[in-house]
Amino acid sequence: MWEGGFGLPPFHLKEGDEPMAHVVFFEKPGCGGNARQKQILSESGHDVEARSLLAHPWTEAELRSFFGARPVAEWFNRSHPKVKAGEIAPESMTAGQALALMLAEPLFIRRPLLQVDGRREVGWDETLVAGWIGLKGQGVGEGCPKGEAHAPCPTPP
Repeated sequence: MWEGGFGLPPFHLKEGDEPMAHVVFFEKPGCGGNARQKQILSESGHDVEARSLLAHPWTEAELRSFFGARPVAEWFNRSHPKVKAGEIAPESMTAGQALALMLAEPLFIRRPLLQVDGRREVGWDETLVAGWIGLKGQGVGEGCPKGEAHAPCPTPP
């Protein structure tokens, strides 16, 4: 198994090639969807620096900077069990409530969080990413590759 344990070979640039962009990629370690997203970034020639969304010492200001002008509901990981069960209703939350919840439990944060130079984005929107930094290939998607019917992946230690 290669990095991430998903059977994906590491991508290597050809000698003399420079990466297109240095992408800081905040992920849930062990997430299959995030592994596929990192792979397409690497295959597109980007240098990917993976960081744990769960271990990062978030501040409210830093986390808020990834969301831009998006509505609060778009900040949320829709696969979180409490969101799926209706216990947490992102559409009814204020920005302050959402940030407090995400700082307390980072698994509520939509993934991945991406940073290139000074720009930050949330989620995997292939059209947005392709227009921003360029992508080769498509169809990776944002959701879990296992689908909706499986139990949530375990939280890494």
